Amino acid sequence: MTIAEKIDKDYLEAYKAHEKTRLGTLRLLKTAAKNRQVELMRPLTDEDYMDVLLKQAKQRQDSIEQYRNAGRDDLADAEAAELEVLRDYLPKALSPEELEAVVTRAVEPLLDGGMKMMGKAIQAIMTEYKGRVDGKAVSDAVKARFQAAGH
Repeated sequence: MTIAEKIDKDYLEAYKAHEKTRLGTLRLLKTAAKNRQVELMRPLTDEDYMDVLLKQAKQRQDSIEQYRNAGRDDLADAEAAELEVLRDYLPKALSPEELEAVVTRAVEPLLDGGMKMMGKAIQAIMTEYKGRVDGKAVSDAVKARFQAAGH
């Protein structure tokens, strides 16, 4: 079952069960996917859907942070509920220990090149683990690894 099929199926289930938050989130997700499809002028692949999902999740995370900073916990909680719905469709994120192992494995062969190789290490990790790691966390971990090696 493709991601699109799963979303459509879950959308219908949420509609029938009157799950307001889930239904609204899936409706917004389907709209974002449709907009992306129009933009690309072709049917979306699972990878395209994953990009849409990641973008939607990132928007929710940013909104939560801004709402909390503004003291609007009610809105932040609503965004958090939507983020939980989106996480059902995202691959499981790497734990900090798994991320550290991945960073070590990716950085070791590049350490001789110095800090200028940091971008290559980050790019390799982000490409291989797309959707499972946060870019800032990867960047921070790679930078720390290079600095620990004395570069």
